[in-house]
Amino acid sequence: MSGVVEAAVAALRAGEVVVLPTDTVYGLAATAYREEAARRLYRLKGREEIQPTALVAASVDLLLECVPELRGRSGTIARTLLPGPYTLVLPNPARRFRWLNGDRPEAIGVRVPALDGVGKAVLEGAGAVVATSANLPGEREARTLADVPAQLLAGSAVAVDGGPLPGIPSTVLDFSGAEPVVLRQGAADARAAVERVAAALARIA
Repeated sequence: MSGVVEAAVAALRAGEVVVLPTDTVYGLAATAYREEAARRLYRLKGREEIQPTALVAASVDLLLECVPELRGRSGTIARTLLPGPYTLVLPNPARRFRWLNGDRPEAIGVRVPALDGVGKAVLEGAGAVVATSANLPGEREARTLADVPAQLLAGSAVAVDGGPLPGIPSTVLDFSGAEPVVLRQGAADARAAVERVAAALARIA
């Protein structure tokens, strides 16, 4: 691993906040395995803790290790769309990672960005993280590391530069109920994604 990757992985394992590139925008990340690390991220961002935050992993296989209940229908949905610029809200019957799920402990947001380079190396080294966009509430997302607000950089242990990113956040789709709901149209076409998932589920019905 390169020096910055090693530093970022070490910081995440120590419970610190790190600025990471994704396949959409720069994000603030902390280890997902420890509640205090997630709360440190929320405080830095100024994010309300009742607001759900995504569990982010380098692979769908790791997501299934973290939340075994995602196997089956939810696993089919995840493998249909991930890796990619989507955040998927899926059923979480065991209420795992409760500190990520805000006022909806029965559901969990998951993400596997389509990464290469340093971003992927950090995720592979650190395991699952909790991540949110590296901007202040209500302000635009960070397309480059220079776009990340100074106070967020100052509060992060390591900032990983992945170069310019698309700058459009992930599309958020809620599959936790009987019918899919588009929560945010972002970097990928929501309607096409829902159609792909419907076709995949029809094949296993």
